[in-house]
Amino acid sequence: MRRPWLALFGVVAAVELVGVTLDSTVLQWLAKPLLAPVLLAYLHAHRRRVDAVAAGLVAATAGDVALLVPGRTAFLLGMGFFLIAQLAFLAAFLRRGRPPVPAWAGYLLAWAVGNALLWGALGPLRAPVLGYSLALCLMAAAATGVSARVAAGGACFLVSDLLIGVGAAGTELPGAGLLVMSTYAAALLLIVTGWVADRADVDREPEAVPA
Repeated sequence: MRRPWLALFGVVAAVELVGVTLDSTVLQWLAKPLLAPVLLAYLHAHRRRVDAVAAGLVAATAGDVALLVPGRTAFLLGMGFFLIAQLAFLAAFLRRGRPPVPAWAGYLLAWAVGNALLWGALGPLRAPVLGYSLALCLMAAAATGVSARVAAGGACFLVSDLLIGVGAAGTELPGAGLLVMSTYAAALLLIVTGWVADRADVDREPEAVPA
């Protein structure tokens, strides 16, 4: 029952992308809240334990539901849930390994530049976006200390949320909704499957023999 979860995730992601393309509220409500839970089931099938990545997926589910509701209050609530998700992922990744210094420097530079460019257009969202984007960039940097696949997932998450930030600042890019959801789905998939693969490698490592 491990591989079918990934197949189901592919189906759910496809339905969500069709819903975004057709601007179908029904399809998006059917699919988006299932993206993280399906991967949570995949994670549980492999790990059989609750860890910080699992907690992050639970928070992401709540954030997805909140962001389906129109309005600034729901947007801020969704951002709050995703802040919890990023902090959970960050904690998990930092326990796994030490990211290289250039990763920290690069992502912190991206955080500073991105906020500087959007600052004037964000209005009352400035402070929430500033705090959330810092947690997001720290998570993406920490992901580089786990594996290449998890690092790619962190980068996709950053791209997805940057597109949301651009939209919140009043700039609607062509096909932005489809890009946001495709990079978000890819981020979740890469993070979870990369985490499972990395944990499997760690579990197979022989224990050190005392001298």
